[in-house]
Amino acid sequence: MKSKASAPGKVILFGEHFVVYGVKAILCAINKRIAVTAEKIDERKISIKSNIGHLELEPNKPISEINSPLKPFYYLANKIIQDKNFGIKIDVESEIPLGVGLGSSSACCVAGAAAISNLFENNSKEEILKLAIEAEKTIFQNTSGADCTVCTFGGLMEYDKENGFSKIESEPNFHLVIANSNVEHSTESVVAGVRKFKKNNEAEFSKLCKDESHLIENVLELLKENNIRELGERVIKNQEYLERIGISNAKLREMIQTGQNSSFGAKITGAGGGGCIFALTDESNLENTIKEFKEKNHECFSVKIDFKGLDTF
Repeated sequence: MKSKASAPGKVILFGEHFVVYGVKAILCAINKRIAVTAEKIDERKISIKSNIGHLELEPNKPISEINSPLKPFYYLANKIIQDKNFGIKIDVESEIPLGVGLGSSSACCVAGAAAISNLFENNSKEEILKLAIEAEKTIFQNTSGADCTVCTFGGLMEYDKENGFSKIESEPNFHLVIANSNVEHSTESVVAGVRKFKKNNEAEFSKLCKDESHLIENVLELLKENNIRELGERVIKNQEYLERIGISNAKLREMIQTGQNSSFGAKITGAGGGGCIFALTDESNLENTIKEFKEKNHECFSVKIDFKGLDTF
């Protein structure tokens, strides 16, 4: 018996870092996916195969003793089979680059939770999301759950620490060209750097939070209007705020300038310090923006909003 599910990756459009301090963030599911196939097997073991490696263990190992990026899958399989007299084989296929802020871990947890749990019962998206967040906590203990939420439900969402997740019903028609800096970065150290900036510049940071909050309220209106050109101006403005809090570097700035040569606006997405940027485009400037990046030998690809979210087969 087999069960299959897939979930999209995500980008943070606006609000990264400021969201830690109470400002809203706007997230967007993207049409690059992770697919997970789960299968009951006679042998009592949990076997996980993916393009980043292979993990095969007996059930009931303490999760703290497993040193593998595949341990969320082990956690889910182990939780679901408990004392049953069979095992589970899991195959993972990914279209999403790993470790660059595009939600690969969250998409894995969502698709994994759905594929594995659906071997035994059909769960609602809400139940699958709860399982996925539990699994994600095995690798990111303090996860907000926002990434798993947008990977589950698709589309656009706003998130803040006080009110949690809220679906944005707008369906704007834009493309994002995502370019990967291939610069390794530590999210923890970048977050610590922002915390230090705040401590040393309380008044400026407070004003930046207010400015970001105002910008995001404006963005929500522009999304309703599908006003891509003005959204691009807000992308550029948001990048200025991210520059001020110190999460950029020369490589990212050069890429952002390349993106802005032909798109409506470009900015860092995610933690910064490395990882990815995106350039906001529509049909009129999509190909030209890709060409600009490729001429500078930057790895890039285009995405649209994924409105479907979790899909089960």
